[in-house]
Amino acid sequence: MAALLLAGCQQSANAPAEPPPLAGATIGGDFTLTGEDGEPASWKDYAGKYRIVYFGYTFCPDICPTDVQRAMAGLKAFEANNPQLGGAIQPLFISIDPQRDTPAVLREFTDNFHPRLFGLTGSEADLEEVARKFATTFSRGETQPGGGYLMNHYGYTYLFGPEGEPIALLPTDEGPEAVTAELDKWVR
Repeated sequence: MAALLLAGCQQSANAPAEPPPLAGATIGGDFTLTGEDGEPASWKDYAGKYRIVYFGYTFCPDICPTDVQRAMAGLKAFEANNPQLGGAIQPLFISIDPQRDTPAVLREFTDNFHPRLFGLTGSEADLEEVARKFATTFSRGETQPGGGYLMNHYGYTYLFGPEGEPIALLPTDEGPEAVTAELDKWVR
């Protein structure tokens, strides 16, 4: 009897005390975009996996690479402590700059951060639809001297569960350790 009670205490100690912050939110949903391998990739392709999702662009001078680096460093630390659970997470980078972010450009970018980080792109209309589903927006900024441009967007890093349910925003602004702690809290 004591062993049963002890086992029950251990299970509840590992479970989060509160519901996920995004529980019940209508964020996410099915889509089909083009993967960094040039092949179609859909949200449902990742069913059964936790998903980290970031909307950004490879030509971003500061925020995107910083957020992605922190998220992927946090994921790597989580994987080191929890190899099986870490393998159950699929990180995704959805480009909001289809004019410049070709599949080849995305592959080069994602390979710099994590071996399983997978880049996605599509037409501007497709990306706008996906952004709406994920409660985010983006727009092209003004042309800069020299002809380049920046993209206006939010820097959310989402965590979704195995059934595609929104769980939490990963705190990339607080560093990789905070990302690891958030993954420890929700990935089971």
